[in-house]
Amino acid sequence: MKAAVLGYGTVGGGVVEVLFKNKVAIASRVGEEIEVKYILDIRTFPGDPFEDKITNDFNRILEDEEVKIACETMGGLKPAYEFTKSLLEAGKSVCTSNKELVAAHGPELLKIAREHNCMYLFEASVGGGIPIIRPLLECLTAEKIDEITGILNGTTNYMLTKMDREGSDYADVLKEAQEKGYAERNPEADVEGYDACRKIAILASLNYRKTVNYEDIYTEGISAVDSKDFAYATELGKNIKLLGMCKENGEKKYAMVAPFMLDPENPLYSVNDVFNGILVHGNMVDKVMFYGRGAGKLPTASAVVSDVVEEARNIGKASGIEWSEEKVTLNDKNELVFSYFVRIGGTAETSSYKELFADAEVLVKDGIDGEFAIVTREMTEGDFLEKFVRLENAVKFIRIK
Repeated sequence: MKAAVLGYGTVGGGVVEVLFKNKVAIASRVGEEIEVKYILDIRTFPGDPFEDKITNDFNRILEDEEVKIACETMGGLKPAYEFTKSLLEAGKSVCTSNKELVAAHGPELLKIAREHNCMYLFEASVGGGIPIIRPLLECLTAEKIDEITGILNGTTNYMLTKMDREGSDYADVLKEAQEKGYAERNPEADVEGYDACRKIAILASLNYRKTVNYEDIYTEGISAVDSKDFAYATELGKNIKLLGMCKENGEKKYAMVAPFMLDPENPLYSVNDVFNGILVHGNMVDKVMFYGRGAGKLPTASAVVSDVVEEARNIGKASGIEWSEEKVTLNDKNELVFSYFVRIGGTAETSSYKELFADAEVLVKDGIDGEFAIVTREMTEGDFLEKFVRLENAVKFIRIK
């Protein structure tokens, strides 16, 4: 069976490597060997072991009837969207690691695939090498899943882990993450939460079987988190993680991305470094945890190739993924209930915080640089924000989960 790989970057190179090194095991599961016939890239790779397969002509792939499967690992929307759409319309199955494309055009591309009896699969678009989409749609199909919460970005988790362990400042850990290749030169998509936002939008859409627009999701990143926050968190016995979450309460649906303080009892508390963790809560199974490398060449490529195997086993068939273009209306996050860690300038003795938060559960007495902190009782976000904006000398807050 012939396949093509679109994009010969980190993930694309990994896909070629996995298909080559594991070809015997893959052939035993598919029933025949899968050969990479083309590798599409605008660059040339002199001396590369697969140099003879590299082409810059997309139409060679599109028009070759031998090619049944294409792995889109280009990233971004252009030309990935146009290429994917053309391949599906030609009846070729496509698998991808491109969360930006899936979040923006997933239901449309799935519909095109169904109409042309082929598959559009995207296991690697969320959680890298962690299997989450297929378990969500198949293994947990008997569940009423009311919440999915995850550490979905390895870059930010690496940075927060360094800040926690070493007391480092945000700017220092960002620089180190860039030097090690974990963060891009322009790290905005990671540190401002946009990457995690697209991933939770995909998971929420698959759970609700309708489209959750990532642009509708309230999103905070980690750029405002500093070493003082971690000093307080240590004193409280907590940790700080960037979480993406979607939650269902009756007919109401919510989604958000933001930093949270976690207790050690939370399974996500111990997910550190570049690892990801995704916690799924079902009404019967209770909590199910998925943990592993959320990014990287070979872990992500492994997830892409798992989709290749699924598509190779089902040539001429459409997938059963239900995801309609009908939009989900998200409810206001101000209805969600959390407790809150709040930093306040001055001293507890002279502050008027008790007028607004009289029943604060915890008072952090040892102030840092002329401030102190409280932990509120649980309340709706709307109630908290109304009080927070009136709080004299308020510095910042972090939600607690």
